[in-house]
Amino acid sequence: MLALLGIALVFAAVFGGYVVEKGNPYVLLQPAELLIVCGAALGIVLIANRPAVIWRMTRSACSVIIFPPWQSRGFFLRSLRMLYEVFVYAQRAGIVGLEADVEDPAKSRIFSHYPELLKDLPAREFLCDSLRMLVIGVTTPHELDHLMDLDMEVQRRGNQEPVSALSAVADALPGLGIVAAVLGVVITMQSIGSSPETVGEKVAAALVGTFLGILLCYGVVGPLASRLEGLGEGRVHYLQVLRTAVVAFARGSSPILAVEYGRRSIPVECRPTFNEMEISIRRDAKIPPLPAATSPPEEHAAVEPA
Repeated sequence: MLALLGIALVFAAVFGGYVVEKGNPYVLLQPAELLIVCGAALGIVLIANRPAVIWRMTRSACSVIIFPPWQSRGFFLRSLRMLYEVFVYAQRAGIVGLEADVEDPAKSRIFSHYPELLKDLPAREFLCDSLRMLVIGVTTPHELDHLMDLDMEVQRRGNQEPVSALSAVADALPGLGIVAAVLGVVITMQSIGSSPETVGEKVAAALVGTFLGILLCYGVVGPLASRLEGLGEGRVHYLQVLRTAVVAFARGSSPILAVEYGRRSIPVECRPTFNEMEISIRRDAKIPPLPAATSPPEEHAAVEPA
């Protein structure tokens, strides 16, 4: 929503200043110039990118414009609480007790309480696949750390593809504006014998193409690409939090220390304090009960006196 407000402010400032200077707004309404610039830009996107990249770029740009930022202090607080529940349950039931949770997160007694994770397919698979390696016992903490780092790098490159595509369009827009202007000049030269008013109108229409290319480049598409890049880095930060906590737990840290490792890796502007995390865990954490088969018999539950 903030991006949408910024785009509106850009156009309001540019066209408002033009009107204040007693410019004729109807002169800027040149559908042919807009068709040349935007149509050619769309063609460049189709030529340079795979369909999957085009889809991700479109979806990401729309989400940036319409929806608010998804990362916040509360979001990370819930993520830390979720990790704490996972670690405590794994400590009590054994790491094998997480097998059902990582195989079907939607039916998990832990993950089902956190719809944000269930909706985020890359993060969900990142966490569950990493925990699965611990469940089946085929990896050391060092190997797990390397696996998670490899996954993060692949996702980072994937997040960068829509940014590169949008940046390429932004770089091309001023040139496309010049193309539209040159075509307008060609049309103007065909009317060189007309009255000065007619020639002036055609020159003005030609210059609108350059204006549109530069405005769309520096006022809309370029900033959107920068925003997408920041969004991609934010997703990697979230994966880093999950990775840090899981690897710490795999190395033998207690549940609270493992989530503290994760908390310390959260960006400062979104990082909850330790007290906030502790209060959230004490108040809202829901540790699933152990399976009946693993519960100790009642007569042996108490420690016999010496």
